[in-house]
Amino acid sequence: MIQLKSKKDIEILREAGKKLAYILASLEKATVPGVSSFELEDLARKLTKEAGATPAFLGYTPEGAKRAFPAALCLSVNNAVVHGIPNEKEYIIKKGDLVVLDMGIVYKKMIVDSAITVSAGGLEATDEKGRKLLQAGKECLDAAIEACRHWKKDFPKGIKTGDIGQAIENAFMFYHKKYGFNMAEHLGGHGVGFKVHEDPFVPNLGVPGQGPALQPGTVIAIEPILNEGKAQIRLESDGYTITTIDGKRSVHFEHTIAITEDGVEVLTEM
Repeated sequence: MIQLKSKKDIEILREAGKKLAYILASLEKATVPGVSSFELEDLARKLTKEAGATPAFLGYTPEGAKRAFPAALCLSVNNAVVHGIPNEKEYIIKKGDLVVLDMGIVYKKMIVDSAITVSAGGLEATDEKGRKLLQAGKECLDAAIEACRHWKKDFPKGIKTGDIGQAIENAFMFYHKKYGFNMAEHLGGHGVGFKVHEDPFVPNLGVPGQGPALQPGTVIAIEPILNEGKAQIRLESDGYTITTIDGKRSVHFEHTIAITEDGVEVLTEM
């Protein structure tokens, strides 16, 4: 069941979103060749504390997990798709690495969630296919947000989760046909606000008109996750890190948005 947020809830989420946007922007600047995953985790915790917030992922135990997540930051590099652990096995970032920085924070008991993927050393540090993969991920997220932005005009009965998935899929198909990229299987967005994960599930591939309608007061995290190669993924032995089955790279972009009477507000942007 979708738990609608009040105007007061969304005001708090708006504050939280600005704080998380700043944290991720700072982490992006710090993600350079030679930096340690341990250092990035330490910085994530420091910035979160300075923002007057707490990490949403640290100590969180998702359904089916055998232990709590041990970090504030999900750091997933190259063939790691999501939920990489930065503070158990040290990794030194290399030039051209595609690095996913995924974080959630709790502020005044409300939660926001966002992710970016960066090329360590700048866009010129990775190859052309890596740059196209990054471009595809950003365009898919933008397309989903744009579909939500005009929900009253384009979807008079309310936009549904399938409509968001279809918008992502439409943006994605060019890159699938030209470069062979695939959407990571099984993964998608979700409701957020009172908990890290709430209803509804927001698919990255969808059928228009299917799924629950998103009414004003709905807050969701939209997160297209694109693989350079096959769609298939697997869970590693640490119980959290998900990787591509063929060892090829993956990118992940995510924003928390609020559906309002006027369309959509992106809460996790500067």
